[in-house]
Amino acid sequence: MGAVLQTTGLYKKYGDKVVTDNISLTINKGDIYGFVGKNGAGKTTFMRQVLGMAFPNGGEIKLFDGMPLEQARKKIGSLIEAPAIYKKCSAYENMKRFAIITNSKEAEIKGILNFVGLGNTGSKPAGQFSLGMRQRLGIAIALLGSPELLILDEPINGLDPTGIMEIRDLIKKLNKEQHITFMISSHLLEELSKIATCYGFISEGKLIEEVTAADLAEKCSDRVRIVTDTADKAAAVLEKTLPKEHIHIFNGDIYLDSGLNQTAFINKTLVENGVMVKEIYRHSISLEDYFLRKVGGYNG
Repeated sequence: MGAVLQTTGLYKKYGDKVVTDNISLTINKGDIYGFVGKNGAGKTTFMRQVLGMAFPNGGEIKLFDGMPLEQARKKIGSLIEAPAIYKKCSAYENMKRFAIITNSKEAEIKGILNFVGLGNTGSKPAGQFSLGMRQRLGIAIALLGSPELLILDEPINGLDPTGIMEIRDLIKKLNKEQHITFMISSHLLEELSKIATCYGFISEGKLIEEVTAADLAEKCSDRVRIVTDTADKAAAVLEKTLPKEHIHIFNGDIYLDSGLNQTAFINKTLVENGVMVKEIYRHSISLEDYFLRKVGGYNG
């Protein structure tokens, strides 16, 4: 599958503050790419640069395998921050206003409204919609012109559980039935994990890691955790019996990717080599904890 979006060294600063720091990432056709970071990490600024709403100070943006940017951006729909809707107008009237830009016809407007579950809202003003309905209307507007890539900035932020489920199901349906590629920013990793196929973790403007959903699940699965005051010495001992790449030291503790059924043997080996073991047990982490480990701030 070809790259829908590829950036190389994307750099942006406002005054002395660097907001995107040499970000290089790739989103392939069919991906649901979760762009994860704390508030203020640079997610929105990155998206705005891709969309041409902000201009980078350096780096390169490639869309749809190198198509000219002006032409390529016509194939992107977006919802950045709150949806720009006319609160006194109905869903249909809102769509008609935005359809002028994309030259969308009546059949397309009605088809999209039905697809997002707003086809029966009649003349009800959008200002009386629930937050979840307004988000779906924002996505409906973004779908005008049949985009191949949708960029959504915090689309579930502030929604109740029902609204979150509706947006999540809509994204999965669009990806599966209309083959739309997604880039979705969020700081709610557990929710994003229910739909994302791959992730990019961003912190303080830097891309920390890109990882597939399958690899992330593996990284969060059970490990052996060893609590000791001499982690470096313990690691040196364990390297004699376990692959070095399976041994990790974090916040003074040791985490092992193997040896889940050998904790008694591991404990015995360490003690015989003069390592005091305070605790040894099976340990798994949440997706949020994994993210915090990558960016700092994890104490679990």
